[in-house]
Amino acid sequence: MKKYFLHDGTESSGPFDFEELIAKKITPKTPVWFEGMEKWKFAGEIPELDSIFKVSPPPLDIKKEETKPQKTAVKPAKKQIFGLSRPTFFIICAAIVLLAGISYLKNLQENRSRELRIKNHKTEVENYQLELKEKEIEEQKKMQAEAEKAAAERALQDQKEAKTDRIIEIDKLIAISQSNLETLKRKLSQASGFKILRSSAEKKEELNALQLQIDSIYKDIDQLKIESNQLKLDLDKIP
Repeated sequence: MKKYFLHDGTESSGPFDFEELIAKKITPKTPVWFEGMEKWKFAGEIPELDSIFKVSPPPLDIKKEETKPQKTAVKPAKKQIFGLSRPTFFIICAAIVLLAGISYLKNLQENRSRELRIKNHKTEVENYQLELKEKEIEEQKKMQAEAEKAAAERALQDQKEAKTDRIIEIDKLIAISQSNLETLKRKLSQASGFKILRSSAEKKEELNALQLQIDSIYKDIDQLKIESNQLKLDLDKIP
């Protein structure tokens, strides 16, 4: 048996069979739906319900029947939740959920933005510290290079001074040796001509001794000159 549903503009009711539908006293403008229909229609648009509207009540014998007060149909109270109609309640709930979702997404975005700012600040600090460290290292390298350069220059200067002092010392030694050489030459000349109180062997021995000293001095002078020349060559190579 076909079952019908009715709609009062706010909510639906049913299902009802045909007889119950008649008792509901529907009008041609009452929205009706039953299984198989795509959408709600007015009762007057459904042919099978025409018989409900064509039924005529029997004539009323006013003389014989007492007029009875017409009972006003009491519409069933609409269901409410917390004093609100169901659609209103659900709309408010949806709005609350939507606001809560928006608030949550906003807080989530702010937290992410704050974390990103903190991370960026940390990265900037680390980069700044790294830059300072690199500058410090460069300064240290520069200072070390300058110190090494100064040390090298001091070492070269010390070498120059040491070689120059040695050349001066050699010149003095050569002068002393030449003075000693002249003295020995005079002694050798005197010993060659002096004959009193000496035997020939003693004279020869004295002459040989003087000659050995002279030869030694010549050898020393030659060594000193070689050393002096080498020191002068070394000085020319020092920048």
